[in-house]
Amino acid sequence: MRSSRRREPSERARIRRRPTVRAAAAIGAVAALTLSGCGGTHLDDIRVGPGKGWPSAYHDARNSAFSSVTGSRNLVLSWSRPIGGPVAVPPVTGPDGQVFVTTRTETGCVGKPGTTGTLFSFQMHTGRKRFCDEMGPDVIGAGAAVDGLTNVYVGDNGGVFSFNALGQPRWRTPVAGVPVSVQFTGDSRVLTVSQLGQIDVLDRQTGDRTVPTFQALGEPDFLAQADLPRPPDGVGLDDCGVGGPHCPVPSVSALDQASGDFYLTVWKPGSPRASLVALRYADGRISTRWSADLLTDGSAAGPSLSADGKTVYVGDNSNRLIAVDTATGHTKWTQPLGFAPRGAISAANGLLIPGGNDGHLTAVRDKGDSAEIAWQRPDVPLRGRPVQTAGDTGYTVAPAGEDGLQLVTFDTGNGTTLATADLPGAHGDSVGTAVGANSEVVITTRLGELFAFKPA
Repeated sequence: MRSSRRREPSERARIRRRPTVRAAAAIGAVAALTLSGCGGTHLDDIRVGPGKGWPSAYHDARNSAFSSVTGSRNLVLSWSRPIGGPVAVPPVTGPDGQVFVTTRTETGCVGKPGTTGTLFSFQMHTGRKRFCDEMGPDVIGAGAAVDGLTNVYVGDNGGVFSFNALGQPRWRTPVAGVPVSVQFTGDSRVLTVSQLGQIDVLDRQTGDRTVPTFQALGEPDFLAQADLPRPPDGVGLDDCGVGGPHCPVPSVSALDQASGDFYLTVWKPGSPRASLVALRYADGRISTRWSADLLTDGSAAGPSLSADGKTVYVGDNSNRLIAVDTATGHTKWTQPLGFAPRGAISAANGLLIPGGNDGHLTAVRDKGDSAEIAWQRPDVPLRGRPVQTAGDTGYTVAPAGEDGLQLVTFDTGNGTTLATADLPGAHGDSVGTAVGANSEVVITTRLGELFAFKPA
């Protein structure tokens, strides 16, 4: 039964205004969501670069494999989990601890049969999966980087993707090959290099190319080879892990963000050895500065840049660690290691710790025009890539028992073992170690196991 009470004018006005206020709030919320999803310039600062955590494969643009976070010397296992496929490149972590790792699986994210590449995101504190995105199958060998807003940039077959923290696609830019290197430039853009040598600088907000594409192997001569086919995107990718001749650009570039100078290892087809190449991103273009043909049998150790930008370190498959003057390309010194370095060379305050799977934990001291072995641990065989942190603390993966693995925490000053912790059920070797913003340590194994440690 309808009420016969007559409403006063002021009350009727309040009733009429309520939907208007609610509608305005809803419109504002939708507008905010729209701007956030589209990467508007007000809510998504275009100057934001890499944040805290482990933003790229070897922590920073220099490939230093060094974190300014003070490393914990008393770690305990927080969680572990298989991810359903093998892993070939190191994990990266965002400023909030979000962990990103790529793999290749035999089923899709929702269980659909068929080989596919996959980008996973996990929560640092719990190991819980945040999202799973299906990509090209060769994303397993692609580079990735995370910015300060937890947008992730990752390569796959013939393209560079960007996703936001929820796994929603922001953009995709086509390229030739599979980008094995993803770095942030000094002007907060994305520098990508494919294993076929295509170099691009992309806008972080849109994915648009901001300078003309550069080819590290040189531009093809279409007059001499009019019917030259484009090679498959994933060609030679299996050779990247060992620095073989079928993978022209196998590793992550080292970049000086202040000058725009960056460094690649390049093995041009038909060349007797690979080269260390210096390039520059400046004045709206990419150009070559110098090239040094010094990497015997190729290189599976990406270049690492000193903090002052004056020296670039690189290893080759003739078991050498080499220091090169960044201004001239001349070799400063060469240090035999007895094993072929793999991954980046961890570099902090002139102390260099190379990674690998066949050698043992070794530290080399850069003395300017020469080098010396600072210390070595023949009793700690390497099964991955050592990293350094503030507080003279380092981490590496070593064998445990007959076929297991363990995390070794060591003092970077003298190599002394500080602690060990087993990786339960792990076998083979590791492909990457990352240090989180709160001193967490994340390890991935080649077989596809993920382990997270936290300070006790």
